[in-house]
Amino acid sequence: MSDAFWSLSEDEVLTKLDVNKGSGLTAKEAQNRLRIYGKNLLVGKKQTGSVALFFSQLKSPLIYMLLFAAMLSLVLYDKTDAIIIFGIVFASATLSFFQEKGALNSMEKLLKIIQIKTEVLRDSTFEEISIENVVPGDIISFKAGDVVPADCYLLQAQDLFVDEATLTGETFYAEKRVGTQAVDAPIAKRFNTLFMGTHVVSGKAIAVAVVTGKKSQFGQISDHLRIKAPETDFEHGVRRFGYFLGEVTLLLLVVIFACNVYLGRSAIESMLFALALSVGLTPQLLPAIISVTLAQGAKSMAKKKVIVKRLASIENFGSMNLFCADKTGTLTTSDIRLDKAVGVGGEDSSDVLLYAALNATFQTGYNNSIDQALTKVSPPEVKLWQKLDEIPYDFIRKRVSVLVRNSDRMLMSTKGAFEQIVECCSYAETEKGDKVAIATMIKSLKEQFARYSNEGFRVLGLAIKDMGTQTLLQHSDEHDMTFVGFLLFWNPPKENILETIQGLEKLGIALKIITGDNKLVTQYVAKKIGIEHERILTGAEISRMSDHALIHQARRTSLFVEVEPNQKERIILALRKGGYAVGFMGDGINDVTALHAADVSISVDSAVDAAKEVADIVLLENNLSILTEGVLAGRKTFANTLKYIFMSTSANFGNMFSMAGASLFLSFLPLLPKQVLLTNLLTDCPEMTIATDSVDKEMLEKPLRWNVPFIRRFMLIFGLISSIFDYITFGVLLWLDATVEQFRTGWFVESVVSATLIVLVVRTFRPFYLSMPSRYLLSSCMAIIAFTVLLSFLPVATYLGFTRLPVSYYGFLACIIVGYVTMVEIAKRLFLKNGFVASARLS
Repeated sequence: MSDAFWSLSEDEVLTKLDVNKGSGLTAKEAQNRLRIYGKNLLVGKKQTGSVALFFSQLKSPLIYMLLFAAMLSLVLYDKTDAIIIFGIVFASATLSFFQEKGALNSMEKLLKIIQIKTEVLRDSTFEEISIENVVPGDIISFKAGDVVPADCYLLQAQDLFVDEATLTGETFYAEKRVGTQAVDAPIAKRFNTLFMGTHVVSGKAIAVAVVTGKKSQFGQISDHLRIKAPETDFEHGVRRFGYFLGEVTLLLLVVIFACNVYLGRSAIESMLFALALSVGLTPQLLPAIISVTLAQGAKSMAKKKVIVKRLASIENFGSMNLFCADKTGTLTTSDIRLDKAVGVGGEDSSDVLLYAALNATFQTGYNNSIDQALTKVSPPEVKLWQKLDEIPYDFIRKRVSVLVRNSDRMLMSTKGAFEQIVECCSYAETEKGDKVAIATMIKSLKEQFARYSNEGFRVLGLAIKDMGTQTLLQHSDEHDMTFVGFLLFWNPPKENILETIQGLEKLGIALKIITGDNKLVTQYVAKKIGIEHERILTGAEISRMSDHALIHQARRTSLFVEVEPNQKERIILALRKGGYAVGFMGDGINDVTALHAADVSISVDSAVDAAKEVADIVLLENNLSILTEGVLAGRKTFANTLKYIFMSTSANFGNMFSMAGASLFLSFLPLLPKQVLLTNLLTDCPEMTIATDSVDKEMLEKPLRWNVPFIRRFMLIFGLISSIFDYITFGVLLWLDATVEQFRTGWFVESVVSATLIVLVVRTFRPFYLSMPSRYLLSSCMAIIAFTVLLSFLPVATYLGFTRLPVSYYGFLACIIVGYVTMVEIAKRLFLKNGFVASARLS
């Protein structure tokens, strides 16, 4: 049932869905409907099959061309060579396949830890289920912060406002209420409908799910609306680098093929050689390396209780140099406790405590730690009262009102931010119980508020109003109230928070507080935890600033106080435009827009669903020390990914250009196509273990950023060094009067062994002998070197075109390799001396 359900009455909707409003679906019926309608997903979960994943490793134009040329060779030229080429390509794809398969399996397990749930009525009892298991006919309960899991028809609603920006683009919240609407009503006018993908901002509601999955309003247009997540610096860098290599490779392919044909060599062999060189120059394992390294990093971060929802965000996590957060629960403990409830004269007041407890006990619109603290000390008299109505909390009014009654009184109790409570009061109740005009006491009340805030208390105001016989509330009732006192909550800084903040500073990460709390208490907390604040910006000041002015002011401001939810987003965007890589941590419904705006959006497992849904990274504990460990893990992951780039663009680049050049002046190909591919496969093997490698301490101390110009210089300079020693190898082998097979074998050994050893050199900015690689990387390097040296003694060597070398050849090759490694180490130190590394790290 999906056709114009908003135009039907409640009874018609429930009848068509065959569900009882009071008891909901039975568990058995829900399972049956789940089989009929399928999982409640916009896009079916991509269960990539092993076969499809394997063939995805071959998705490269160069690989396609190489396989086509090999097939021609199989038919017209050399069957043995063609079969060997097929075998090497298969082995390379298999290696990449198993690495990426493991990465995908790991990520699937990690994402199961973080699930968005919703509360549905099943078998007469409300229970939490994963939103993907919601079916048409489910009765769903909503409160502030909840994600709407399906297109729903409202059955009950109270002060319900929903953010529909994801669907309509409208920035103002949509007010929802029960009723019927015209058949042709546009989406923005369907006041009785909740749409999948939106979220509740304030109020509460009961609704019935009508349409789920791709048949929902959002699902039908999701293919058109779905916007790819913004490219991270790392993704942008990989793409730019790919374009650069693509241009070089295409030029190499055309020139080498044309020149070899011009020199009278076989067209098929020339094509195979040119393609093999192009494959060798292209780091075709880069996608798999990135997937494996990021997945390995996500697993490492999960051990630190940091769950990565979007792998690409790890790079941004590592490059983050500014962290913004609210103070409550992040810098201070989330276990807020009521210190005291006082009257307008500062005296302890049992009446104020009772009125506050009534408000906290009976409000249902917004679950929060303040009310939890009040209910813990709730006096027994609360049981004598009965709730009639409420006006839920919202971030505009910053207060919540509850209408209650006992045997002889009808009372509205309102609590909230001090200024917002005072503005709806005409009177104040003295310690003697007399009502006086609040204007006569406003100065002393503000002084009390300032004194309590300066002492570090989080201060709320409380007001009441006798309602006579009124049984329902309206917003207009919040006037002519009586201010009765203050609620003082103690929310001390977390243990070891000072050390944690200092740890962030050592990692090059500055901290700024963005909070809705008042200026005075925020200053107190900042002073306690050692945050220097030369300038403070309030929400009122920000509202009067232009975006351009805010960019300049935000850079030198550490405390943003009394801010509205939409101002958080403005602040984050201003800081990003000011050159920061901004991380923002939020857990409330008022943080969602700011999370969207940040470079790195971070939430906690206890956050509202809407915040967890948009976050890139979710902390299983609300603890900044965990964040610090996550940043280190993110930087390690990014550093290891860059290592592969350095490795694959230094020795490989030089070797392939050396072969290209040598083929033009030698009377034979320096390596056969199958030997070129084998060289590429063997040099890739150690690099597949790079995800396990250790990272030097200095690489973790500052934010890491992608720097394509640096990598281009690195590739050209170290590739040139590699080519120089390649040509030295050519010269020595020609001087030794080596046969064609000896020449190819000698250069193959030198090429693979030197490229493998260079992995151990360029993996660190320290002298290579002062930085220990991981045992997996070291053992794989040693295994490849041993295999390469012994290969010419194996029976398969003949089929590969290799032959045994005289012992003296190995001595010459060893000297060349030692010289090459030494020269690379010297060149690396010159890079450090000239600040190239600093450029790579901090740009």
